[in-house]
Amino acid sequence: MIDLHCHILAGIDDGAQTMADSIEMARAAVNEGIDTIIATPHHKNGRYENTKQAIIEKTAELNDVLKAENIPLTILPGQEPAIHGELMKGITLGEVSTLNNTQYIFIELPSGHVPRYTDKLLYDLQMEGKIPVIVHPERNQEIIERPEILYQLIKNGALSQVTASSICGIFGKKIKNFSEQLIEANLTHFIASDAHNTNKRRFHMARAYNHIETRYGVDMVYFLKENAELLVRDHNVYKEVPQRVKKKKFLGLF
Repeated sequence: MIDLHCHILAGIDDGAQTMADSIEMARAAVNEGIDTIIATPHHKNGRYENTKQAIIEKTAELNDVLKAENIPLTILPGQEPAIHGELMKGITLGEVSTLNNTQYIFIELPSGHVPRYTDKLLYDLQMEGKIPVIVHPERNQEIIERPEILYQLIKNGALSQVTASSICGIFGKKIKNFSEQLIEANLTHFIASDAHNTNKRRFHMARAYNHIETRYGVDMVYFLKENAELLVRDHNVYKEVPQRVKKKKFLGLF
């Protein structure tokens, strides 16, 4: 199993703080059936700056330690850049990184809203040959209230990644239900952990896939798992035609 989104590199953001933490997370990942992780430290989110080269070096260091510890897990370099006006410039300067040096690039939106320039920036990224992947849209307050925003972004070529913990209900019933609505409307293409540690922000990948299989069948699990593999190999991923989310007011979601 591949986990595309994880804060496993030590001491560079709000994820693992020490190498011991990284090793503990690695063992937990292997126990879940994960064999490959893309390390995605925060970048330009107002608290942390982790440039592409620094991440590559930290990734190599962790891989050496995991090999010495006989932990069967491969770490690949990635990044979780927050959306900001200088993002295109950051790519040009070599500071902003795609996922495993592919065409795919994570985009983190603010938790409370979607900036006005988001559509234009995602368009500009695609014009430069990049495919933006919006991370955890199910936790963005404006998207929860106005899911048509995500529908338009996906319709215009972006992809999205929902967090395993959201599907498992770790962030509450409202976010769990909205995550399921995104799956049903073909508005998400990947499941990933966004794990930060082994206590409060764990992987929950196996549990999420089990829930998806129970609710939607094994084909949906294959679709999501295969998309993660295709992304890592820099191949085109599977996409279904996006649909508009039907607001279910009787569930108290909106």
